[in-house]
Amino acid sequence: MSKQNETQKKQQKRVIIFTTPSCPHCNHAKRYLRERGIRFRDVDVSRDPAAARDMIRRSGQQGVPVIDIGGKIVVGFNKAEVDRLLGLH
Repeated sequence: MSKQNETQKKQQKRVIIFTTPSCPHCNHAKRYLRERGIRFRDVDVSRDPAAARDMIRRSGQQGVPVIDIGGKIVVGFNKAEVDRLLGLH
């Protein structure tokens, strides 16, 4: 592993993605993060009503995916915004 990758992993912002199993955009977003080596916590709001309420409180939205990157909210899978918030180029 290169020094840059090691540094990136140490400095990675906390990422939480609120999803449902049947959401194609959610699956695409998770695949995108995995392909770039980004660690994230996947929260299935269809199985966890408290998490669904938390997602709505954070984003003001009921749709998924909602991605929380270091406290900044991305509603939907906006690759450019995800890259910007993660410092990916």
